Amino acid sequence: MSHHSEMPKTTVSQFLLAVVGALVPVLLVFTLITNHILHYAATHAQHSDAASEEAIIAERIKPVGEATVGAASAAQGGRSGEEVVKSVCIACHGVGALGSPKIGDKAAWGPRIAQGYATLIKHAISGLRAMPPRGGASDLSDDEVAGAIAYMANQAGANFKAPEPKQAPAAAAAPAAGAATAGDKGKATFDSTCSACHATGAAGSPKAGDKSAWGPRIAQGKETLYKHALGGFQGKSGTMPAKGGNAGLADADVKAAVDYMVGLAK
Repeated sequence: MSHHSEMPKTTVSQFLLAVVGALVPVLLVFTLITNHILHYAATHAQHSDAASEEAIIAERIKPVGEATVGAASAAQGGRSGEEVVKSVCIACHGVGALGSPKIGDKAAWGPRIAQGYATLIKHAISGLRAMPPRGGASDLSDDEVAGAIAYMANQAGANFKAPEPKQAPAAAAAPAAGAATAGDKGKATFDSTCSACHATGAAGSPKAGDKSAWGPRIAQGKETLYKHALGGFQGKSGTMPAKGGNAGLADADVKAAVDYMVGLAK
């Protein structure tokens, strides 16, 4: 009688170990895939958040509007060189403040005239050293600046041909008399005359809006400030020409400009 070998019986423990051994690779693969998906999602979210944050920041810092000074200046351009000099440039060039060549001083203007008309216009428009751009009057057009340069240089022996003054468009006509408020007049006078020095603190003048510089002056009282502005004043650190060098200004406009600058310092 032949003997047949018997297969060993599988115990419960062996069966469970076999199942676990088969599941381990599957679990590892599943874990790796899950981690990869989570990592991708997190990275994508960070990029999205960063992009959103940048968009929000860009929106917050976006300018409210765009300044078009050049276009506005070009549209005006109706004042002659003499008018611009008497309303703006004379504040410094009338007395030779801050090393500026005094009107009519041939020795001071000679080297400048030798540089050429185009160079002088470029310096006046862009500013040079203590000379602010456009003499501190940002509303001046390029042609008005060129006209003012020609007027002053020709007083010292030059023979520059100034551009013909352009007529301002009808839409830019001056408002009816009495329409402007005192504050408007004060700002207009400041922009056209006073800003030549007070916008930058030139010639020792108190810079507009500088409370520490204006404080002691305001303490003297407005009547004293009016007197100095109308009649001129020689201080310890600078010289204030009568009416800012613009003799054509009305007393009321000078006082309005004083009120405007005092308001900026309060």
